[in-house]
Amino acid sequence: MSSAVQVIEKSRPVVVRSRVESVAPARVGAPRVLRALALLAWRIFKPTSAIGLLVAVWEAAPRLGLVDEVFLPPFSTVAQAFVDLVQSGEMWEHVSASLTRSATGFFLALAVAIPVGVAIAWYRPVAELLTPILELFRNTAALALLPVFILILGIGETSKIALVVYASFFPILLNTITGVRTVEPLLIKSAVSLGFSPLRLFQKVVLPAAVPSIFTGVRMAAASSILVLIAAEMVGARAGLGYLITAAQQNFQIPNMYAGILAISLLGLTFNGVVVALERRLSRWRTESSR
Repeated sequence: MSSAVQVIEKSRPVVVRSRVESVAPARVGAPRVLRALALLAWRIFKPTSAIGLLVAVWEAAPRLGLVDEVFLPPFSTVAQAFVDLVQSGEMWEHVSASLTRSATGFFLALAVAIPVGVAIAWYRPVAELLTPILELFRNTAALALLPVFILILGIGETSKIALVVYASFFPILLNTITGVRTVEPLLIKSAVSLGFSPLRLFQKVVLPAAVPSIFTGVRMAAASSILVLIAAEMVGARAGLGYLITAAQQNFQIPNMYAGILAISLLGLTFNGVVVALERRLSRWRTESSR
């Protein structure tokens, strides 16, 4: 009987210890979850607070008489005009027209600029052949060539898409050249010593290492594709955000004009967000290798 009591007494601390060990992680994990939620809330609050402050100033300045309400309506008035344009379908008509032109020109420039940039950066004869003419056109502003595009290609869609291609081509090209030329030589030598073929070398070493620089050019080109297109639509178009802004200004529909400007900002933010997300996806190996 005494031996059985001793066995029970010895087993009790084990049970208590196991309970403490099972409760401890939950107590330790709760502050971590709260800390993570607080950090997420702070990350969301920082950018939204700046935007909220801008909206508040925009709303208050016309109502307090700091600016003329006719020429700068309160934000609530502009937001209502934006909602009205969306509900009537007019906003989507203009956004879809601008987005189609911008995306078509942007992707055409992307498809051409990256291969040309890689060829110029990797092969000296190609660089010696193409660099002079590319430098000539690079220093010519896209909008300065708008009359030329209209005269040659007409006032339709082709001239606007060609202008977007021209404006988007050079940021991607120059950053691709920089990214390929600045790849660490030791990485290339190591890959060659391992027997990588030229195609394999580009696929596994050169292009992944050049991705950050290439995406810098892609982000610049995405912004340029929208801005240049808006300017082109202000000159000659029957649909598009540029046309909406110009038509609203000429008809003195000031809230609609600001609604079109707001739509351009939202479109640009969307473009940038998609490009940044894609860059993080393709550059994930950098963060994983640095851990």
